[in-house]
Amino acid sequence: MFKSDNPIIKLSNLTIQRDKTKILENINWEVNQGEHWVVIGGNGSGKTTLLNALTGYFAPTKGEIDLLGERYGQAHWPTLRKKIGLVSSSLRQMMADDEPALISVITGKYAMIDLWGRPKPSDCKEARNILRRIGCSYLADRLWSVLSQGERQRVLIGRSLMAKPNVLLLDEPCAGLDPAAREIFLQFIDDLGQEENSPTFVFVTHHVEEITSIYTHALLLRDGQVLDRGPIKKMLTSEKMSEVFGEKFSLTRIDGRYRLKIKSKKN
Repeated sequence: MFKSDNPIIKLSNLTIQRDKTKILENINWEVNQGEHWVVIGGNGSGKTTLLNALTGYFAPTKGEIDLLGERYGQAHWPTLRKKIGLVSSSLRQMMADDEPALISVITGKYAMIDLWGRPKPSDCKEARNILRRIGCSYLADRLWSVLSQGERQRVLIGRSLMAKPNVLLLDEPCAGLDPAAREIFLQFIDDLGQEENSPTFVFVTHHVEEITSIYTHALLLRDGQVLDRGPIKKMLTSEKMSEVFGEKFSLTRIDGRYRLKIKSKKN
């Protein structure tokens, strides 16, 4: 894993503009070793654009992106990109229906969607070990088309681990999961995050009930700008959530999980 005094992620005055619209503006943010972050914001706040910048799909209009001690525009990005795992609902929709889960996992090593040619025996062995590690050995030979949504998300986690990433980006990974599948998935992520040499997590969501005890810090976004950032207990308050979402909310924490309730408007 990444060992350095440098931040794992450092954004300095990052601005991303498309046409004349600023999607992100002057974002300053650091993620350090041993931290797991949640990125919270409503629709249109810039969460997905932020991840697209971290994965190199969007180039900065202004500012700098440093990942694992290397700077965007100076490092060999395809090599650096393999150190960043991504799990998202959009990626889930891109996988080939006729592909066994084992092959889906192997493609993560090469940052590809489809695998060209026959897989190497060493890759097959490693992928089976990863599926065993995440409790999905029984899925190895099942086609993507017959996997449940929850199983697909776990296979995508396995796929991201195939490249031994230093950072794991989770872009609203619970989208489309039923309540039971969501809770199983969140517990799985919690367990993974507690393993020795676990990658650094960046979990993007607008559902506070998905935030579990593994996360140490939060970045709050609204309208493409940072509202606040810091230790999660200081960020997850009724006042700050009301700012993020533009409504009066009451935030409570029960049994380690957060609940957000809109405050009734008094006449």
